[in-house]
Amino acid sequence: MAKRFPIAPAHPERTCWGCDRYCPAGDMQCGNGSDRTQHPIELFGPGWDQEGLDPVTPSKTAVRPPGN
Repeated sequence: MAKRFPIAPAHPERTCWGCDRYCPAGDMQCGNGSDRTQHPIELFGPGWDQEGLDPVTPSKTAVRPPGN
């Protein structure tokens, strides 16, 4: 079972977020040890978990192709 993914961790820069191990950034146990995977809050900022969740609503002016 996977661990719960924190929405806004206190210090995301201290952890690698690439897998379910959440290793310390200085002691990664998986991967090739090059760089840690950043938390989405570091990449996209606060509110990252709310991005792109609104369903696409069709336009009321949409035109159907002829014959359909």
